[in-house]
Amino acid sequence: MLIGFTIVAAPPLFAIVNAAVQMNRLSARSEQLVVHGVRGTRNNQRMFEEIGALERTARLYQIIGNKDLLDVYARNQDRLAATLSELLAMPLDAESHEDVQALQGEADSRQQEMKRSEPNSARMADLINEFPQLSDRASKVSNRVSAQIDRELTSLQLATQRAQRNLFWETLLLVPLTLAVVGVFTYLFGRPIRAIDRAISELGRGTFSRPIAIRGPADLERLAAQLEWLRGRLLDLAQEKNRFLRHMSHELKTPLANIREGTELLMDGAVGELKSSQREVTAILRENGMKLQRLIENLLSFSAWQAKSVGLEISEFKLRPMIKSVLESQQLTLVAQRVRLDVHVEDLTPVADRGKVRLILDNLLSNAIKFTPRGGAISIHARAERDQLVLDVMDSGPGIPADERDRIFEAFYQGKTPQGGHVKGTGIGLSVVTEFVNAHSGSIEILEAKSGGAHFRVRLPMCQAMIPREKAHAA
Repeated sequence: MLIGFTIVAAPPLFAIVNAAVQMNRLSARSEQLVVHGVRGTRNNQRMFEEIGALERTARLYQIIGNKDLLDVYARNQDRLAATLSELLAMPLDAESHEDVQALQGEADSRQQEMKRSEPNSARMADLINEFPQLSDRASKVSNRVSAQIDRELTSLQLATQRAQRNLFWETLLLVPLTLAVVGVFTYLFGRPIRAIDRAISELGRGTFSRPIAIRGPADLERLAAQLEWLRGRLLDLAQEKNRFLRHMSHELKTPLANIREGTELLMDGAVGELKSSQREVTAILRENGMKLQRLIENLLSFSAWQAKSVGLEISEFKLRPMIKSVLESQQLTLVAQRVRLDVHVEDLTPVADRGKVRLILDNLLSNAIKFTPRGGAISIHARAERDQLVLDVMDSGPGIPADERDRIFEAFYQGKTPQGGHVKGTGIGLSVVTEFVNAHSGSIEILEAKSGGAHFRVRLPMCQAMIPREKAHAA
């Protein structure tokens, strides 16, 4: 990841360093140009001042003839020489350099002539008349220096424009290049991260069948290895839980079968005729024995399905008799709770697993009874819709809160709504319903009931294909 960040940051860093170097170079040239411009302007101004002072001194010497004026002239000449030396120290071109040297030589020659010439002489007059030529040569030097400064300024402007164009094209190229590098590393890092996120989601949903193997950076591979170890541990725990459920359910079935057999013998009067109060107690024992049997069957069905050892036993059966059988098994509870039934079942003959369809309806009905208040109503409707069996189970209970609908089909989740009945549920009834519905390639959904209670709608194919056992497991 550090290498990736370094590669992503390299193009912008290169652009920044390159821009800094170019700006530093341009800044240095600008500073040098400003210094040269100031020095050239100052020296040009001083050069004209010194030449004017030489001319004035020479004219005074011609008129007055005082030898002290020659000393004044020599001092002015020294200042002019110093000014010209400063000009020669500047980076002038060859022609300007020659002009300055020629001006300096002519000024020195004029000084020597001044020393040899007498005041008010013809030669002195000629020297004074030649001072405009010296000024013209100085103007030529000044113009050449100014022109050179202008050329340097123009060159600097062109260099600045080139630098701007270069920076613009570098930026134009570096932006897509950086985005491409970012995209590549996002793909390289994002794919394993998404795979890890998907693996964590599957572990959270309790899906432990898919091994976690991720290719990518070493850090992410180590994290994937830890997740794979966690998946193995969770899978072992889930298998231990299923084994425990199967063993406990089988252990409970034997004594429960004896209890139910004894209860049936009492109800049949095998040990003598029962009084009404005794028969009522026996009926309660029988009803709760049947409830316990359904709970144990749910535990066994859930455990077997989790272990992927249950297939579909497809057969053709009548729907009405099957629903009537389910209602009869719950008759005592319905009468005790004074629950009104609203049953509308079309005369259908589906091709499916009769036992599992019966268990689907039995669990939905048991769930409705648990939450329906005394004197409430339960509706069971079954109809054919195209090639599907549509089964609706509705109750007049408190309904299912919206924040619990996503979890209501999870195993062992019982929700916050208080339950009725003498035997508290295990929270796997709806989970078993979901597994069996999915095994038939059907669907189950929760709808808004008009009565305010819960409304479950199951859709199953009317004609389930005869699937091999292995494919049924994969479903």
